Amino acid sequence: MTISKRRKVTKYRGSKTHGGGAMKKRRGAGNRGGRGMAGSGKRADQKKPTILKEYGNKYFGKHGFKRPQKKLKKLKTINVGLLEIKLDYFVKKELVKKEGDNYIINLKLLGYDKLLGAGDIKNKYVINNALISKKAREKIENLGGKINES
Repeated sequence: MTISKRRKVTKYRGSKTHGGGAMKKRRGAGNRGGRGMAGSGKRADQKKPTILKEYGNKYFGKHGFKRPQKKLKKLKTINVGLLEIKLDYFVKKELVKKEGDNYIINLKLLGYDKLLGAGDIKNKYVINNALISKKAREKIENLGGKINES
């Protein structure tokens, strides 16, 4: 006949120390020699040979070198649709010039690096100093605009 054994947790319910003796005894990480690698080099290196034997030479010290990565410059972009919406604002601030029915836009002056093709346009643009996506290029050239790349 099997005996159903009570679990220790249940047995210790209501007990303050769960069988650990006095309150001081099982207090922190000190009762297990510290956390992590703590204590591995104490006592005038007596433990070192044992540690080296068990874990090998890579246990101690730093290893390798992580090459610092160059931060990539993120391009500041604007869509042709948004450019169309903000056009009156840019003309008012004299950041975009209007010559006849063409708007002359220097994207660098507006603070952008690249023109993207999302959105619709109704005006003719002459774009200077900018990277331009294929879609944006098609939309501008279909309406009779020009792109001057630098």
